[in-house]
This record gives sequence, C-alpha cells and structure tokens, in this order.
Amino acid sequence: MKEAKTTIKNFLSQYFGNHELQDDEDIFALGFVNSMFAMQLVLFIEKEFQVPIENEDLDFENFRTINAMTSLLERKTAVVTGN
Repeated sequence: MKEAKTTIKNFLSQYFGNHELQDDEDIFALGFVNSMFAMQLVLFIEKEFQVPIENEDLDFENFRTINAMTSLLERKTAVVTGN
C-alpha cells in the first residue's frame, strides 16, 4: 500500500500548492477541501485503484487523511480479493 499512499499524495499535492501534506494531516481541517473536491477525490480513488466506493464508504473519516484513504483501500481490496 506504500505505492497507493504515494499516488494519493501526488494527486493531492496538485491542489495543495506549496503545503507539504503529511500522511496524518486532516485535509478538511486544513481548509483545502470543498464538496466538489471531495467528489473529485472519491472519483480519483475509484478510477485509479479500480475499487467501487459505495454509499456506506462516503464518510468523511475515510477521506480526512492519506492514512485514512489508504486504510479504506486496504479494506476495499481485501473484500474484492477475499483476503
């Protein structure tokens, strides 16, 4: 999942200017995220990692930090692969 973390960080860095985003920083608390960007982020994760994000996954807690997004991906890929 290290590659996933790097991919997510690279995607977010396009929108965060000169801010060096840390894996555990709350992107909502930083004020960088609005509702349109949140949807863009969900679509990016679905497309980039080929995992379906279901309605029950659309919880801010799953998208607040890079670590939270990586954990969501781990759970989603475990369901898909049956691990």
